[in-house]
Amino acid sequence: MDPQIVDKYLDRIGASRDSTLHELHARHVSAVPYENLSIHLGETITLTEDVLVDKIIRRRRGGFCYELNGAFAALLTALGHDVQMLSAKVFMDGVLGPPFDHMALRVGDLLVDVGFGRFSFRPLDLLSREDQHDPAGVFRLVDTPEGDIDVQFDGEAQYRLELRPRRLEEFRATCWYQQTWPDSIFRRGATCSLPTPDGRVTVAGSRLIVTKDGVRREEELDDAGIIEAHARYFGVELDRVPRLRPANGTGNGNGNGHPTRDRVPACDRGPRL
Repeated sequence: MDPQIVDKYLDRIGASRDSTLHELHARHVSAVPYENLSIHLGETITLTEDVLVDKIIRRRRGGFCYELNGAFAALLTALGHDVQMLSAKVFMDGVLGPPFDHMALRVGDLLVDVGFGRFSFRPLDLLSREDQHDPAGVFRLVDTPEGDIDVQFDGEAQYRLELRPRRLEEFRATCWYQQTWPDSIFRRGATCSLPTPDGRVTVAGSRLIVTKDGVRREEELDDAGIIEAHARYFGVELDRVPRLRPANGTGNGNGNGHPTRDRVPACDRGPRL
């Protein structure tokens, strides 16, 4: 990555070249939103380093796991870290998803993940099997008989991590599948979410959800309010409401004629709201 691009990326997340890995992780999570807006705006998600980094720096956008962790991997590599991309299968209602359902990163003996919605603010120790306390909650890594690792968050399994290093291009097929499969959870509703100093703010479909000091408030937004909320809370400038256009060209839907609910898709499980 070009040094000027590195500096622009660091400026985007409020970090510097002297920032530790823990600081970079926390600042990235706090500055770059988890969002699946591209899918609902008809934008193709392309897994190449230049495109991913450009989306965060120039377009001032976020993304879902492949984008956020893919771009962060490029930044960390440019800063001299030894980064490996890892594939994970995500638990949904206790059932494991397919391989490459989620991308996480390994840096040394640390699990780095800035692309799973509400998740850890700091890297997790891949060698520890004890509780790991984080501002987001309590994490624990559990070995599986197959040699993988189940990552638990507040006692609930989030995903099963494979330790074999992968390349960015290996995630392209599943990324395309998540964008285009009519029943993909990422197509069920647009979402954009960020942690705040005292909680979290999310726009899920037409709902603004603000959690502050453990108190949750929801507000239904009209189309103008949806666009304004993305600009106000996330710095995301939209020229239209992120909403899938069904094949028949009428109403709201998921691309196959069925109406959608304003449901938050899971980045691989999605932000806990």
